[in-house]
Amino acid sequence: MTNHSETAGPFENGDITGREPLNEQSAHDTQVTLRSPAELADALPYLLGYRPEDSIVLVALHDREGRGRFGGRARLGIPAHTEDWEEAVQQLVRGLVTSSERRGRRPEQMVAYVCQEPGRGETGRDVMLRLEPLIAQLRAECGDLDAPVVEALCISDGRFWSYSCAVAGCCPADGTPMGLPGTSVLAAAATYAGIQVRGTLRELRARLLPWETSAALAQEVALDAAGMSLVPRILDDTARQSVADETLDLAERIIRRFAAAAPVSGTHPADLRDDALLTHDEGATLILGLQDRTTRDRAAAWMEGDEAGPALRLWRALARRCVGPYGEHAAAPLTLAGWVAWSTGDELEAREALAMALGADPDYLFARLLHQACNEGLDPESVRRCLRAERAGRAGTDTLEQADAAAEATPGALSETAVAGPGAAARTDGRHGEPASRTGGSRRRRRPRAAEGGDRGPRPPRGEDTRRRSTGSHPGSTAGGPSRPGGTKPDGKRAPTGGSPSRGTAAAGGRRETEGDG
Repeated sequence: MTNHSETAGPFENGDITGREPLNEQSAHDTQVTLRSPAELADALPYLLGYRPEDSIVLVALHDREGRGRFGGRARLGIPAHTEDWEEAVQQLVRGLVTSSERRGRRPEQMVAYVCQEPGRGETGRDVMLRLEPLIAQLRAECGDLDAPVVEALCISDGRFWSYSCAVAGCCPADGTPMGLPGTSVLAAAATYAGIQVRGTLRELRARLLPWETSAALAQEVALDAAGMSLVPRILDDTARQSVADETLDLAERIIRRFAAAAPVSGTHPADLRDDALLTHDEGATLILGLQDRTTRDRAAAWMEGDEAGPALRLWRALARRCVGPYGEHAAAPLTLAGWVAWSTGDELEAREALAMALGADPDYLFARLLHQACNEGLDPESVRRCLRAERAGRAGTDTLEQADAAAEATPGALSETAVAGPGAAARTDGRHGEPASRTGGSRRRRRPRAAEGGDRGPRPPRGEDTRRRSTGSHPGSTAGGPSRPGGTKPDGKRAPTGGSPSRGTAAAGGRRETEGDG
């Protein structure tokens, strides 16, 4: 147990971002020795790159000459129900230990954090006491894996408490105030090293969530119209390739438009600028066109160099336009946003975008594989090489027949194969030569899969027959109802727009998505 009236054991942070191998030390490492719980509490945003909310965070320590060196770290949202705590703790601890072992260094010790703001009528101390059983479960799980927790902190309402201090009267009952952000030695060292804290995850997710403004209705109307004209062509083998070409040509024009736009300061003003550069019809055409896996894989080639930044902005803008019942369609642009972010070194946005893609569509295989690869610290270069080769092959095609052959040689599992290795394509939809789609006019009807599953194909517009409705979407119209399917109630009145579906919590197989760089 830590005695806070004395100096705690030094925790040397030579690897704040966690990107370099744990068993090597770069000449450019910034080393900071953390000697107290206050310094550990102040270090958390710099360890993660953002300020966590409603989170359990676990940081691995590796012994080096008697000093604890920070290793991998992982974060998981605090489950709302206490009966789910045990499963969450097991997932978090075992995931971090396993990924650390995969990197070649098993954690010797752990530092644990719980971060949550008080609810109505609560104080920070109430939060600390309420989460104490969660920390107890975390300690027990880490102890069972021979990686004991040497410090456990609760951060709430601008204060912190230690669960590890056994000295009576050592720590204030009302907690210790956190220092002013950016004023510590660690903050200065992080600034010198070029490490930035990017606010909260809520602020990051806001850039990817669907609109809840008056523009959402106009965008939904445009999506309905685009679906009526585009989906029949996508389902037609002879017209499918022309739709893909038109979609990519439009995306390329808009990427150039974004690149030429005057820069603005601030993320929200920048997003508003991008929204203004894209019309509702253009957004709808791109969202529908990207539901085709082959088209999506070709769009993923805008991943580096001068194209990457404007492409990422476009994918964010499209995700924001997947409004109302079209929330599931956001899986494609969110996955592309996550891929470009990961390819360009922004692992934080990559994890969040990919987790939100899995929230939109838990069965979206490309997002699932990329999320796993990103969390395990794999190098995205293998996917980049595959996409570069396919792009170069298409550029050298001289005839339409050669172009068709190249497209057939690039199954929708192109990116999945590069991430998951040989054999991944065999586990995805094997009917690439056929329209990979749901049929029958029901927008949310699941299509059969050849084996274990794969990304879904183009999503038809909302039909007039029975459909499953996502949370917050419009009620479906009945057969024989109004001519605009799904747009009005049976009595002829427009259905109200509901809340947008949550994208950040669902995960493949029903599991929570752990974030970390183990």
